[in-house]
Amino acid sequence: MIQSKLLSFENWKKWLWSFVRYTLILGLAFVILYPILQKISTAIKDKSDLYSPIVVWIPQNYSLNNFKQVISIMDYWETLLNTFSLSAVTTILTAVSCALAGYGFARLKFKGSNLLFAGVLLTILVPPTTILIPIYLNLKDFTLMGLIPLLTGKPVNLLNSYWPFILTSMTANSLKAGLYIFIFRQFFRGIPKEVEEAAYIDGASIGKTFMRIMLPNAVPAIITVTLFSFVWQWNDSFYTTTYLTSSKVMATQLSSLPYNLAIQLDGGDASKADPFYLSMVQDTGILMAILPLIIIYLFVQRYFVESIERTGIVG
Repeated sequence: MIQSKLLSFENWKKWLWSFVRYTLILGLAFVILYPILQKISTAIKDKSDLYSPIVVWIPQNYSLNNFKQVISIMDYWETLLNTFSLSAVTTILTAVSCALAGYGFARLKFKGSNLLFAGVLLTILVPPTTILIPIYLNLKDFTLMGLIPLLTGKPVNLLNSYWPFILTSMTANSLKAGLYIFIFRQFFRGIPKEVEEAAYIDGASIGKTFMRIMLPNAVPAIITVTLFSFVWQWNDSFYTTTYLTSSKVMATQLSSLPYNLAIQLDGGDASKADPFYLSMVQDTGILMAILPLIIIYLFVQRYFVESIERTGIVG
């Protein structure tokens, strides 16, 4: 009798825990999917559905006109290519530079290494807005420690080009680079030192050991950093709209989409445009901007989850 009661209590506890767990999963899924489903519903609506009291989620009049407007105004295909190129270049350079920095902090002990690593962690904590102005001024009048004025006679303006992103990526100072260095450092510290010592005994140098031994074993960390870097660069609007004011990338095109549409619809007078319709088209533009990321995620999500587990990232 007592054993049967204990079994029934255990079954009831498992059922309750399963109910709580699935409720939390469904709640999180709803929070994540709700904005996307709302934008899909808005994108396929006709303009007349905005003023229909019976239309909430399912449109009464289906239309692809919003997509046509976005493709035309944003010059979508060229913008897509430019954004992909920028994200791919910065991702590759960031992964390489952060891997080198992470390996240095993990394995190469030198004077002041702990202080420098504390500075890396500080870049994660400090908001980017606090250092935006000095970085902006430095890129506007770039001197390369005084070498460029000696050769050309004046500083070089790197704004409205990809050079700010390339230079910061090459020097492990790009968007979220502090986090990537931390990921690589923790991963390299988890690799047994005996592996490196065996390579040194065989006559391998530090660089050869890094390239032949450590880097091939760091594939999970490389995948994690690569995906994080690509997605964050793709979605970045803070630095992109600051450094690239006239280039055709997703961030700049999305920020100017309502204004450009208003000018096109009302013959140059943006004040007469319907704000609800402008919001509808902008939601469609946002949907088309994140669509490539969703497609990429469908193909790489298994590798991404495995890499997250092996690198030990939590939270």
